[in-house]
Formats: sequence, structure tokens, C-alpha cells
Amino acid sequence: MVFQDATAFIFNNKGMSSSMSTKNATTSGWKAGDRSPKIWKGKLTFIMAAAGSAVGLGNLWKFPYIAGENGGGAFVLVYLAFILCFGIPLLAAEIGIGRSTRKNAYSAFDSLAEKTGANKHWKKVGGLAISTSYLILSFYTVVAGWCLYYFYISATGRFNDPAQSFDKSFTSGIFEALLASPISLIIFSTIFLGMTYAIVTSGVVKGIEKTINWLMPSMMLMLTVLIGYSAAVGDFDAAVEFLFMPDFSKLTLDSIIIALGHSFFTLSLASAAMITYGSYMPTDNSIPKTAFAVAGVDILVALTAGLAIFPLVFKYGLEPGAGPGLMFISLPLIFNDMPYGQLFGSAFFFMMFIAALTSAISLMEPTVAWLEQRFNWTRNKSAALTTLSLWVVSLGTVLSLNEWDSPIFFGKTLFDALDYLTANVFMTAGALATAIFCGFCLKQEQLEVMFGKGSLAIPSFKFTMRYLAPLFVATLTLASI
Repeated sequence: MVFQDATAFIFNNKGMSSSMSTKNATTSGWKAGDRSPKIWKGKLTFIMAAAGSAVGLGNLWKFPYIAGENGGGAFVLVYLAFILCFGIPLLAAEIGIGRSTRKNAYSAFDSLAEKTGANKHWKKVGGLAISTSYLILSFYTVVAGWCLYYFYISATGRFNDPAQSFDKSFTSGIFEALLASPISLIIFSTIFLGMTYAIVTSGVVKGIEKTINWLMPSMMLMLTVLIGYSAAVGDFDAAVEFLFMPDFSKLTLDSIIIALGHSFFTLSLASAAMITYGSYMPTDNSIPKTAFAVAGVDILVALTAGLAIFPLVFKYGLEPGAGPGLMFISLPLIFNDMPYGQLFGSAFFFMMFIAALTSAISLMEPTVAWLEQRFNWTRNKSAALTTLSLWVVSLGTVLSLNEWDSPIFFGKTLFDALDYLTANVFMTAGALATAIFCGFCLKQEQLEVMFGKGSLAIPSFKFTMRYLAPLFVATLTLASI
């Protein structure tokens, strides 16, 4: 990192020059005000942390319903193609930018631009990425609050009350009542944001790493149990056919654009998360292998989430393209009717909460890292300011669901506008700029630092970053406009 904690080093080496202290502090991974080394301890920790960032509500909430809205198998195939062709190379690029500089996203682009003689304005790409993660978290924390609320009411038996007459109007009424109550939304989003703050402020190793090492295995275990149960009681064959038998007649230009945007969103690309996490990555980890591993986990969770949800949807005759309400309106109906529905419903929403938490941590960290390095603040101060400002900004999303429920941007509410702009405009623009920067500005020397001298990944990486990714992303972006 730029402003590493040289204090302890100076006290132990008073005779050393300040430049030598800075050099050693930078390579050791220490930061002013943060007494824990900022390097992941285990080789698998970065994969788990990065996968935790990628595996969020984008996989468990958004992927199933957008796959349902866009024809199932054909959309899934296009989404997987984008992950393979563009997502993995861009993921490797962001990890490499972070690890080679040990800096936050803004400073990382600034440093590499200076080293390569590129225009200094490239640092704005890092600034855009940090802003994107901040804006995503401002509404993401509200949606995560929904998960926390639904875990609470599911665990307390709200969806398994024999005195109630359950139908879609009942569950939609619960969801609409939640959205109509600013107080409820604020309470649960505040609890979630407070938990995120508590983890991030504890530090990279003591807070984030320890939490991820517990949360990710727990989430995967619950997902495995849920998919087994869904296969046993649901229409598994119909779900497999829907997800893996493509019908290209249902694929539209909008579907392709959504698949591209979601491939960036679900991998946390162009949001500074992977650059920041990459800056904590051990030097002996292979970046290409790590990128493939993270993308593999991300794809696995997205598909298994579909296989856990759609068998139940088809079994009970519900609509797979039900939109965002699929999780919060349709599934509670199923949990009420199925055996042990309270147990599995609670587990499902708790799993969604865990997924949201692992992503929220990675979305908050870029802003915290930037504040630490830019102003030489302590982690506590940086995390507190980030959390407080996010809470204030999130009130706009809360109110856009009720009191301010009116279009402000191309017929969209503030919530919908933030979701659309971050996933389909800011991330796409950031990914495009990152590809051009890596393809045309970085020299062989920087690429060898990222991937290793003589790495076979460098030629294909340069070709993808220079030609394939910019051409394809720009074409789809123009088509969408």
C-alpha cells in the first residue's frame, strides 16, 4: 500500500533512512493506524475472499430471476461465454493491478500510468471503480436488509402459520408492507451495515479474513443441503431443462446486454473490489489460476442457486420469470407448503444474508482503503466515515421504495436507476477502460510482474485486452444506446 505503517519499523530501526523505512513498510504490507499485516495469510484465503465478493445477491437473488426473465438456457449460455471470454481476463487484470502496486484502485492506476508514461487521467478509472462500489453498496445494503428481515420472519414461523390462508396475495402483501415502511427498511439495513462495519474495521486479517473463512464454507454447505432437498421434493428435470437446454428464439439484444452486465456485476469487476483484494494477495499465488478458480466458484454458485430454486418453482406451478419478487413473494409460498418449510426457508434466507455480507465487505473495503491511503487515516476512522455516509445515502434508496416512488431517470426510480447505472453503465465503462489500459498502456515489464516472466498467459491476455474485449463491449454498449 502507499502509506504503509512505518512507525513500528522506524522505532526498531532509528538509524535507518526514511526512504528505506518507506520501502520496507510498503513491501511488508503494513498501514498507518492498522496494526495487522495486509496480506492474506493462506493461499486459499484470497480465492475464498474474492469468491465471497463475487458470490453475493447477484448469484442467489438476481441471477435466477434474470435467467427466468430472459429465456433460461440461452441466457445462461451467453452469460457463461462472457465469463470465459471477458470476465476471467478482466478479473486477472484487476487482481494483477492490485498485487503489482499494493495500492487502492485510484492510486494503483495512477502509479502504473506514471511508470508506463501513460496519461495521468487514467487514475480516474480507479476513481470510477471506487465510486461504483460505493454506489452499489448504498442500495445493496437495503436489499440485504430484506434478506435479514425475511430470515427473521421465516425463523419465527410467519410463513408457517396454520391459521393463515396462504396465497400469492398474502406473501406479496408482506413484501409490499416491508417496502412501504421506511422505518422497517432503515432498521434492517442499518443492522446489516453495522455488521459490515464491525468486520471491515477489525482489519484485513483479523476481520475480513477470519470472517470469510467461516462464512464461505457455511454458505456452501447450506446451498448443498438446499439443492439436495430441492431435487428430492421439486421438479428437478424441468429445472435442468430450463437452465441447460437453450432456446435461442427467446434471446434478444437486451438479454445479451444484460448477460454482459451481469457477468461483470457477479464477478465484482470494475468496482475496485478485486483490485483492493488483489493488493493483499500473496506474491506466490498464480493470478491466472486464481482468476479461473474464483470464476469457477462464482459460476458454480449461480447455477446451483438456480437448481435449488427452479425445481420448487416448477413443482408448484410458479413463474420463473417473476422478477425480483421471485425470492420474496413466490418462494415463501413454497416454504409454507413443503415439509420442514420453516427450517429450509430460514436456512435459505440466512444463506442469502451470508452471501450479501461477504459481498458488502468487499464493496466497502475499496473506499476504506482509499481513505486510509489518501488521508493517512486509521482504519477505524476510514470505516466509520464510509459507513456513516453510506447510511445517509442509503436513505435515498429506502425512500425511493415508498415516499419518493416516482421516476427520476428514464422512467426509473432512484433504486432502479442506481441498479441499472452501476451494472450496465459504470461497470461496463470501467471494464472497457481497464481493458484498453491493460492492452495498450501496460508494458511487458508490468505484465511480467503480474503474471510471471515468460508466462504463456501474457500473449493471449494482451490480445484479449487490446482487441476482443474493447471491440465486443463497445459494440454491445453502442447497441444498447
